[in-house]
Amino acid sequence: MSPKPAKSAPERIVLEGQYVRLEPFDRRHAADLFAVSTMDGGAERYRWLFSDAPTSIAAMEARIEETNAGIDRYVAIVDRKSGKALGQQGWMRIRPEHGSIEIGGVYWGLPMARTQMATEALYLFARHAFDDLGYRRFEWKCNDRNEPSKAAATRFGFKHEGVFRQDMILKGESRDTAWFSIVDGEWPALRAEYERWLSPDNFDDLGQQKTRLTTR
Repeated sequence: MSPKPAKSAPERIVLEGQYVRLEPFDRRHAADLFAVSTMDGGAERYRWLFSDAPTSIAAMEARIEETNAGIDRYVAIVDRKSGKALGQQGWMRIRPEHGSIEIGGVYWGLPMARTQMATEALYLFARHAFDDLGYRRFEWKCNDRNEPSKAAATRFGFKHEGVFRQDMILKGESRDTAWFSIVDGEWPALRAEYERWLSPDNFDDLGQQKTRLTTR
């Protein structure tokens, strides 16, 4: 059977989860995202991103406007409990004709890092790509020196495909890019494991996991 293209590029819609809501990037998210970036250690999380930490709310608003004018499609990650935007991520390398799409530009602020919120934000993107839009391939890329990002990709079930050496010059440095992916045949088992892990029954009253996410 011949492979089929995806239905379309992702639209600017809201994706609802149990812990987070993914909203199309908007100027109203700027104050929250600036606040997260100015927490102790918040700016350091921009180390491997294409952009630096915003220097003001106005600068964050301008960045959102610029991003929305480009070809990538970003969302703000909103904590459903507080209503605050705690991070961002984007659809990149959007190729419906090949059924291939990337999650990139990921900034998970410190309040959501290593929590249900981060995992669910990833899960909502993957589920929408595979189940709603019919993509065959879901990509994750990062600087090969970014060990936390590579560890996260592995935890989420992405398979390492190799390294593009001297792939780009970023922030004045040569970047080797590590490539990871999940393909559609792997998704059903991963989806079931995400949903098992994200179940409220898997967490105690302090929000600590009872069992780990197992994607291997």
